[in-house]
Amino acid sequence: MGTKKKISVVGVPMDLGQIRRGVDMGPSAMRYAGLLEDLKGQGFEVIDYGDLTIHRSTNGTNQEQKIRNLQEVISVSEELCIKLDETITKGGFPLVLGGDHSISIGSIAGIAKHYQNLGVIWYDAHADLNTVETSPSGNIHGMPLAINLGFGHPLLTKIGDYSPKVTPENIVIIGARSIDEGERTFIQEKGIKVFTMHEIDRRGMTTVMEEAIRYLEDRTDGVHLSFDLDSIDPIYAPGVGTPVRGGVTYRESHLAMELLAEADIITSAEFVEVNPILDDKNTTADIAIELVASLLGKQLL
Repeated sequence: MGTKKKISVVGVPMDLGQIRRGVDMGPSAMRYAGLLEDLKGQGFEVIDYGDLTIHRSTNGTNQEQKIRNLQEVISVSEELCIKLDETITKGGFPLVLGGDHSISIGSIAGIAKHYQNLGVIWYDAHADLNTVETSPSGNIHGMPLAINLGFGHPLLTKIGDYSPKVTPENIVIIGARSIDEGERTFIQEKGIKVFTMHEIDRRGMTTVMEEAIRYLEDRTDGVHLSFDLDSIDPIYAPGVGTPVRGGVTYRESHLAMELLAEADIITSAEFVEVNPILDDKNTTADIAIELVASLLGKQLL
């Protein structure tokens, strides 16, 4: 983050990208856990832009397009794109609170406008590279990375009036352990760099993160971190939208954030899929804000 000491917080209480209710309360849970106070305690100037207003519909899946809540997600994505474009222009580090992972369609659309070669670290149990054709569910939260690459419904890929937002060689996926068949093919065809849980187990988080940082720092002029709390094993973070056993540990995630802080390459971030309904005493939101603190340079000594 360099000399930036201003944090611009935007909440997106949206659960329209999937069917399980509760992630719409993620921004509130993170604020309740003391996010803003913690950031101010680290010496940051914090500007809280509040939460976007989310309008729900009862029409469910668009049968023609086989995508759930398409129009609603388009509307939120366009609004978030405009909001982040404005906040970056005003200066400050954009910190977005989700909401399900479909919010990254709007966030990256607003952020990537400010970079020639935006890099993305997708810290997630899932690749989120499904398209309308490959998605088993029609849930948009399984599609956002593909959409940001320019693959998907044209009304979603064109958010912000440009596409693609990022290129395959500027993406690193970390912590993947649940990849659909269509996504596997997509990754192989596009040559996307993926560090699965197998590689983290085998090589260690330090090696994985150092390699990811080296891979991105020379080819990008900014790096966005998209952190899905389901990347962490549900033993530690039970309150997530789509839990998958066998994930990254609490400590490994802190280490990953600390290494990113040392490398000073992250220029924006979002933390998504916190679901307090499924949580235990707001544990997952607590973890999220601790990881934000580590990412922004909080040190023990």
